[in-house]
Amino acid sequence: MKTTDDLVAECLKTVNEILPWDLEELLKTKPALQLLDIREPYEFEALHIKNSLNVPRGILEQACDYGYDETVPELVTARDKDLIIICRSGKRSVLAAYTMQLMGYHSILSLKTGVKGWNDYELPLIDLHQQLVDIDDADDILLPHLSAEQMRPS
Repeated sequence: MKTTDDLVAECLKTVNEILPWDLEELLKTKPALQLLDIREPYEFEALHIKNSLNVPRGILEQACDYGYDETVPELVTARDKDLIIICRSGKRSVLAAYTMQLMGYHSILSLKTGVKGWNDYELPLIDLHQQLVDIDDADDILLPHLSAEQMRPS
């Protein structure tokens, strides 16, 4: 049986990552760079990096292909464009980047440490209403909220 971390490690053999401070610099030279946030809508609405497109991981494959209710034309036609894939911690984004590479996307990077790392580096996050989210509030939102049943038995 493989864990999520095992799957991520396998995908990292072919998926490249970018650190938050490097993405910050890249956005200065390529402001039109496509940021793809694959978190769930409620996560995205609470906070996200400005100008990110939200396509939840659960519909990603259909969003990247024609002929589905979930099709996102700007994503389908982005196979040769630079894309940065974003999630909360940088794990889902690695899995998504791997899948998108299989679907023919050529220039994909996963944001290592995700929006959590972005916030830890004190870079701006906005909410659904385009309002700046306070760094401490973002910390609280980004903390895991695990119940006892979700923890590994000892």
